[in-house]
Amino acid sequence: MKKLAALTLSMFLVYGTALADTPKEADAQPAKAAPAAKAKPAKKTDKTDAAIAAQLEELRQALQSQQEQLQMLKEELAKRDRQIDEAREAAAAANARAAEATTKAVEAVNTTAEVKSAAATLNSTVSDLKASNEVLKTTVAREQADAQKSSDEGPTAIRYKGITITPGGFLAAETVTRTRAVSADINTQFSGIPFNAADLAHTTENNFSARQTRLTMLAQGKVGSATMSGYVEGDFLGAGTTSNNRQTNSYVFRMRQLFAQAGFESGWTLTGGQMWTLATETKKGLINRQEDLPMMIDPQYVVGFTWARQYGFRVVKDFGGKFSLGFSVEGPQATIGGRGFSAVTTINSAAAPATIITSGTTTAVTGNFFLNAPGNGAGLYNAFDATGYTVNKAPDLIFKAAADPGFGHYELFGIVSFFRDRIYPCGVVGTTTGDTVPGTATLQGNCTSATPFVVSSFGATNTSTTGGGLGVSALWPLLHKKVDFGVKGVAGDGIGRYGSAQLADATARPDGTLSLIRTAHGLGRIEWHATPKLDIYGYYGLENAWRAGYSGYSSVTITKTAAIPSATGPTIPATTTTKISTTGIGGYGNFAANNTGCATEGVPLNDFNPSAGANCAGDIRLIQEGTLGFWYKFYQGPKGRFQVGMQYSYLSKVGWSGTGGVAAGGAAISPKANDNMVWTSFRYYLP
Repeated sequence: MKKLAALTLSMFLVYGTALADTPKEADAQPAKAAPAAKAKPAKKTDKTDAAIAAQLEELRQALQSQQEQLQMLKEELAKRDRQIDEAREAAAAANARAAEATTKAVEAVNTTAEVKSAAATLNSTVSDLKASNEVLKTTVAREQADAQKSSDEGPTAIRYKGITITPGGFLAAETVTRTRAVSADINTQFSGIPFNAADLAHTTENNFSARQTRLTMLAQGKVGSATMSGYVEGDFLGAGTTSNNRQTNSYVFRMRQLFAQAGFESGWTLTGGQMWTLATETKKGLINRQEDLPMMIDPQYVVGFTWARQYGFRVVKDFGGKFSLGFSVEGPQATIGGRGFSAVTTINSAAAPATIITSGTTTAVTGNFFLNAPGNGAGLYNAFDATGYTVNKAPDLIFKAAADPGFGHYELFGIVSFFRDRIYPCGVVGTTTGDTVPGTATLQGNCTSATPFVVSSFGATNTSTTGGGLGVSALWPLLHKKVDFGVKGVAGDGIGRYGSAQLADATARPDGTLSLIRTAHGLGRIEWHATPKLDIYGYYGLENAWRAGYSGYSSVTITKTAAIPSATGPTIPATTTTKISTTGIGGYGNFAANNTGCATEGVPLNDFNPSAGANCAGDIRLIQEGTLGFWYKFYQGPKGRFQVGMQYSYLSKVGWSGTGGVAAGGAAISPKANDNMVWTSFRYYLP
């Protein structure tokens, strides 16, 4: 179109030029021409020709300019034509490349089919070599591990005859400060916090200790489908007969845990030895070394925490990591509390014969039952343990179910405990033989002896009772697992020993049979993992014991006086006097207990024996503790872990009220005690 326009314009310009060059036609009628006389002068004609020439020159120049513009248009059109040709050539090249790509794609499809076929063949070959490949991977992994062990960081475990041995533990430097002294190391006897009657209640104490330093060792190996392992854990919080706080501070190494374990791929696990009781809560499942222990510095942990480390044989079945069932047989130990038990007290003068008890004794007491016995040193029990060892009838039985549904950890468990003591119906009786001032009554009780006024073992028999309780717990990870929140509650009869405050399991009735004490304890916890280096924790726990008081306890006091010779008169004869009471009160938390002395400080016996006070039954009704603390790990890496910690605890103890010794109409007295305690710890953990 542009070419056509240019051609038209060119023709127009050429035509215009030709028209301008053609002279005008002469007049066809010369006869009509002007006469010669009227003709214009020649000069005027010349002027007209010059003007015409000038106009023609101007027109020529205009035409030349138009021709130049036309030439420029032609060149622009030629340039556009070249660009169009180049675009056509590029399109043709693109089409050629597209055709080539299509050809290659077809070839690729064909090649892919061939590759798939080859891959199928290769997969078949790989399946055949899978076992060998696994062996190769294991070998490579072992070689890499060995290479890592050769580095300056050293191995985290030791290989010995196919067994992996992993050492562990920590070294500790710790302190404790208490506003009421209990004469104890960093371990706190919660039930021993003194009332005001005790001299120690009026002094503070500050003790320093490295005894919580702990050493551990885990040995593991594979036998077929089973994983066999053994675990050892101990610290220096044991005290021998030569232990002291003087020059050598020679405290002994004690065992905490010692157990063997076999775990099977089917989910069954068998564990035997000394371990945490199955009643102690875990973080996941029911397998050992998963116990969810409080983060306390105090190795007695916190009031309300359920625990014991004792013999156990445990069987656990895990169902896919979501649910577990466990059963354990555990070593029992009964604890007894209360007071006022039936007894015979014999007081001999220096030369008086002993007709009731062994000769040579100045003062002795006999009772009508026994529950525990002193340890036999030759049998490797502690002969210096004042509470003795239970003569067990049967082990404790513990059942537990644990659920890990995906959010939180939940437990439900039960404890069954069996108690037995030996009863002596003739162990506490009155006597009339040789009495100059016989008692107003003679005590026979259930004694059917032919000599009912003589203390004897006649009719002795064993009596048994069964106790137990239930417990539940829950643990939830919150705020993207930065906070752990948990609660636990346990209640039952005769299970006080499973609480951290160690409330008594049982007390005794007047006839010597056992009465189990009902107890309950609970714990709430919150642990905030603020940063990878900082943990902050808080706990609140309580333990409560119910009353188990009785009346009708028998008390027989026999006083023997030897004969007194006289130089001027007759000899004063020997005498035996008996005082008998069958209306005594006792048991645990008796309403008539005497607490009048709980707030009155006693006088020490000597420089090594401060007074514990008098007239203060003080049977614990409620003990509770609130704790706040932190741990800061200022180094945690391949060289181990260094951390520091501090803990504050407030402990409150309230005794059962009693009216004994209170004036008529007066309010019963309920003793109270409290203690503020602060711990510090500096520890290095083995890597």
